[in-house]
Amino acid sequence: MAKGVFTRISDILKSNLNEMLDRAEEPDKMIRQMIRDMEEAVNKATASVGTALANHKRLERQFNEKQNQTDEWQRKAERAVATGEDDLARRALERKAMFAKAREDLAPAVEESKQTAEQLREQLRELKTKLEEARTRQGALVARHQAAEARKRLAQSMSGLGKGAFSSFERFEQRVEESEAEASAHSEISGEMEDIEKQIHKVDVDRGVDDELQALKAKLKKDE
Repeated sequence: MAKGVFTRISDILKSNLNEMLDRAEEPDKMIRQMIRDMEEAVNKATASVGTALANHKRLERQFNEKQNQTDEWQRKAERAVATGEDDLARRALERKAMFAKAREDLAPAVEESKQTAEQLREQLRELKTKLEEARTRQGALVARHQAAEARKRLAQSMSGLGKGAFSSFERFEQRVEESEAEASAHSEISGEMEDIEKQIHKVDVDRGVDDELQALKAKLKKDE
């Protein structure tokens, strides 16, 4: 029983609190429940330690009783020998041997129960210390988690906003550049058309002047 209780509370204390809080919709309530679970486990562990100590005391008491009975039958055998009652002394020594054997059989159990009780008591002290640390860190841990979540939401919001704004600006800049290119192309084409028209007009003018010059020459020659 004790092993199961200590295993349970160790699992609770060793669990990844951040991972559990990430999955929690209400982390403050969740961590309070975890603290209550830890307190319950510590209470059960305390009861288990009490049971182990009581068992050790019971075995120790039985061991001492067997020791006292061994000593008592030793004294009885000595008194019987002193009065010359060898048969009585022999029976007293037989009883002494029986209680001494029972005492020897109990010795390993007494020692084991003592070690078990001491180990459980030490583990319980460690668990109580960890529980107090968890209680102390409870508020800070929840506050840190909430602050981290707030920073994450703000960063996500700013990231989305920035991308949208810059993307819109870049698209607008691209449209402006395309419009400028189209305007430049139209201007270039228009300029080329004007040059052609000017050249055609010049040709027409030059041809007219030449014709008029030839006509003038023909007239003057005729007048001679």
